[in-house]
Amino acid sequence: MHDEELLHSLALTRIPGLGLAGTRKLLHACGSATDVFLRRKELPELVSGSGKLVEALDCPAAFERARHEMEFIRKNRIACFGYNDPEYPSRLRECTDAPTLLFYKGNAPLNQLKVINMVGTRHATDYGKEICRSFLRDLQQLCPEVLVVSGLAYGIDIHAHRSALEYGFNTVGVLAHGLDRIYPSSHRQTAVQMIQQGGLLTEFMSETNPDRQNFVMRNRIVAGMCDATIVVESAVKGGALITADLAEGYHRDCFAFPGRSYDPYSQGCNVLIRDNRAALIQSAEEFVKAMCWDAENISSQPIQRQLFPDLTKEEETLANILQTASDGMSINDLAVNSELPINKLSALLFEMEIKGVIRALPGNRYKLLC
Repeated sequence: MHDEELLHSLALTRIPGLGLAGTRKLLHACGSATDVFLRRKELPELVSGSGKLVEALDCPAAFERARHEMEFIRKNRIACFGYNDPEYPSRLRECTDAPTLLFYKGNAPLNQLKVINMVGTRHATDYGKEICRSFLRDLQQLCPEVLVVSGLAYGIDIHAHRSALEYGFNTVGVLAHGLDRIYPSSHRQTAVQMIQQGGLLTEFMSETNPDRQNFVMRNRIVAGMCDATIVVESAVKGGALITADLAEGYHRDCFAFPGRSYDPYSQGCNVLIRDNRAALIQSAEEFVKAMCWDAENISSQPIQRQLFPDLTKEEETLANILQTASDGMSINDLAVNSELPINKLSALLFEMEIKGVIRALPGNRYKLLC
């Protein structure tokens, strides 16, 4: 992102009363944060109900704060990603409440082919700690190129990060504050390691404290940027269950490790499984099979297009679009490229899957099989 667009993007997030939904509406209408400010007098014609924004956008304090943040970003070599940047997590971009801007310090790409998060209680037991280690140890043998995401918090989060580092995974911590601090401070050494083997990600500017409401906002990024949420241990209430609910709302896969019925930090996982809000897993192998990631490792001869059943004109169009995306394509991107409504597109994709032309991937993505 060039400096002018970054300045205007930072300022846009500081406009009082605008919020995420309003910001997204303006960016969609104008195309960029710079154009939002340059064309602010045209906004009443472009966006319904935006009359008051003309005055609200005339906010010197927002630009003063944005310039201050840019100095911090440059000094600390922090990367900033907006909606339209290719480095912005593509899975997260599909979520209606995705952050306008993300601040990132690290070296791992956020759009790896396989991304999971591991979350759980802050009061991890020996059972939960061992699950983190054994699950990631075994996953390394099955799928070594997975990005492991968590929240750098006490308990399961930090043990997931440390186990990921131990077994050679890139791991990203999503923070509930700015990149000018680490909370809790006792995790600083691990955070420094993660910058070299993963990274730290946040939507919050510097000087933002880890206030309670920020952790819930942080959880939506954890859920939205991943293919699957794995709950290791949780009480009947807690942040991990919030992340699981968010994952379900984003149509992501959710899994939970079961525990003994009388263990307080297994009750949340057991309830998720009982209510069919999470699939029960007991090993990395079960997880990989449930995600159909094992099928990608099986070598097979390419399927010849002429062996496919006859495709309709619309199905052929979708096949041609998917042919340009070797890693698959989200249903939202398919809708944009094909100009088909989601309800019709879903029916066509189902038919193509039945015919063996495409395969459904985690995260509402589809891949051509030839």
